[in-house]
Amino acid sequence: MSATARPIRLISGFITVGVWTLGSRLLGFVRDILIAAYMGAGPVSEAFFVAFSLPNMFRRFFAEGAFNTAFVPMFSKKLEAGDDPLGFARDAFAGLATVLIALTLVAQLAMPWLVLAMAGGFAGDVRFELAVDFGRVAFGYILFISLAALLSGLLNATGRFAAAAAAPILLNLVLIAALVLGESGLLSGADIDIASALPGDDLTGLHHATLLVWGTLIAGVAQLALVWIAAARSGFRLLPRMPRLTPDMRRLAMIMLPAMLAGGVVQINLLVGRQVASFFDGAIVWLSLADRLYQLPLGVVGIAIGIVLLPDLSRRLGAGDEEGGRHALSRAGEISLALTVPAAVALCVIPTPLVSVLFERGAFTADDTVQTALALAAYGLGLPAFVLQKVLQPLYFAREDTRSPFRYALVAMVVNAVVAIGLAFTIGFVGAALATSVAAWTMVWLLLRGKRGMGTVATFDDRYRARVGRIVLASLLMGVVLVILSTLLIPLLGTPGWRYPTLALLVTLGIVTYGIAGQAVGAFRISEFRSALRRR
Repeated sequence: MSATARPIRLISGFITVGVWTLGSRLLGFVRDILIAAYMGAGPVSEAFFVAFSLPNMFRRFFAEGAFNTAFVPMFSKKLEAGDDPLGFARDAFAGLATVLIALTLVAQLAMPWLVLAMAGGFAGDVRFELAVDFGRVAFGYILFISLAALLSGLLNATGRFAAAAAAPILLNLVLIAALVLGESGLLSGADIDIASALPGDDLTGLHHATLLVWGTLIAGVAQLALVWIAAARSGFRLLPRMPRLTPDMRRLAMIMLPAMLAGGVVQINLLVGRQVASFFDGAIVWLSLADRLYQLPLGVVGIAIGIVLLPDLSRRLGAGDEEGGRHALSRAGEISLALTVPAAVALCVIPTPLVSVLFERGAFTADDTVQTALALAAYGLGLPAFVLQKVLQPLYFAREDTRSPFRYALVAMVVNAVVAIGLAFTIGFVGAALATSVAAWTMVWLLLRGKRGMGTVATFDDRYRARVGRIVLASLLMGVVLVILSTLLIPLLGTPGWRYPTLALLVTLGIVTYGIAGQAVGAFRISEFRSALRRR
C-alpha cells in the first residue's frame, strides 16, 4: 500500500464549489425576495414552501444525503485502485433510478398524508388542498435531482467540481423566470383549481405558485442534463439499463441503510420544526426565509468543505496516508470556522437590517421582518455547529461507518424535539429554530467524542487548536463594531433608495473589521491564503 494518495486539491476544490454555491445562493435570495414580494406570507406561499420541501426532504435520503454518503467513498476507492469504477457507477445509477420511480408513484397516492406529516396545522383549511396539489407536481423533482446528485458525486470523486457545483444555479434561474412570467400575467389559465377555496380565502400568488411547481420539474431535467453531459465527457457515460443486485450493490445498500436512518432522523427534526410552525400563521414562511439566509454561509463553506473533503479523505485512508488526512482535516476545520464564526455573529447581531432590506416590500410587512429576524438570530447560534458537522462526518463516512453518525443523530433528534416542543409554549415558533441550533451543537459534541479512537488522521493539529480562540475573539470584535454601525445607520437602512447601498456598506465594514482584527490577533494570515491560492 502506498504511503500517499493522489490528493484532491482542497483549496482549489473548495473555491470552485464555494464560488458556484455562492452564485446559486445569491440567486436563491433573488428568488425568495420575489416570492416574498409577489406572494407574501399567506396561505398560498405557505403551501408552496411545504410542497417544495417534500422532494427536497427525500433527496436527503436518495441524493447528496444517504446515497452519496455510501456511494462516494466506495467509488473513490475503486477509482484509486482502478477496480472498474464505471461498471459500479452504472449499476448504482440503474438501482437508484428504479427505487426513485417507485417512490414517486407511491408519493402521488400518499400526498395528503405526507402534507399532514409536514404541516398538521393545515388540516381543515385551504392550505391543505393547495399543498397536496402543489406537492403532486413538485415531487417528481426527486427523480431528476437524485440522479443528478449521483453524477455530481461521481464528478467530485474525480476532482471535477465545477459542473456539479453549477447545477443548482439552473434551479434558481428557472424559478426566477417562472415568477417573472407569473407577474406578467401570461399563462393565467394554467392555475391549479382549488375546489375547497371559500370566497374569503386569501389566494394571493396562486398563479405564481402554479408556475413555480411546474418550473421545479423543468429545472430538475436541466440539472440532470448538465451533470450527465459533464460525466460523459469525463469518461463516465451512464445509460439506463436493468438494475442488477451485485455484491457491490449489496454492500452499497448495507452502508447506505444506517445513513438513510440517520437522514430520516434529520428529517424528523425538520418535521418537528414545521409542525410547530404550522400552528402559527405565517411562521412557515418566516422560518423558510430565515433558513435561506443562514444557508448562505452554510452552503458556501460547510457544504463546499464536505463535498471536497469526503473523496479526499477516502483516497488518503485507502492509501494509508494518515498525516495527509490530518492536514486536510485541520485545514478544512480552520477554513470553516474562520469563515462561519463571523457570519454567525453577524446573523445574531444584525438580523433585522438583513431581513428588512432583503425581503420587506410588497406583501411582506414590517411585522414579517421582525418575526423572521428572531428566527434568523436563533439559527445563527448554530451555524458553526452545522459547518463543523460537515467537517467531522467525512471521518466516519470515509471509513464506510454510517452507523455511528446514525446513533448520534438519534440523540440529537430527541434534544431537538424536547427543546422545540417545550419552547413553543413560551417563545412560540422561534423555539423550533433555537432547537435546531441546540441539536446541531449536540451532534458536534458526539462526533468529537466518537472520533477519539480513529488515530492521527482524526486529530486536529496544533495550528488549528491555537487559532480557534483567536477566530472567536476577532469575530466578537467585529460584532461590537456591527452593533455600533447598525445603530448609527438605522435612518438610512429605512430610507428607499439608500437601503441597499447602506446594507452593503455595513456588511463591507464588518468584513474589513474582521480581516484587520483577525490578522492582528493571529486568527489567520493573509499570506497563507495567498500561498494556498498559488498552489491551486
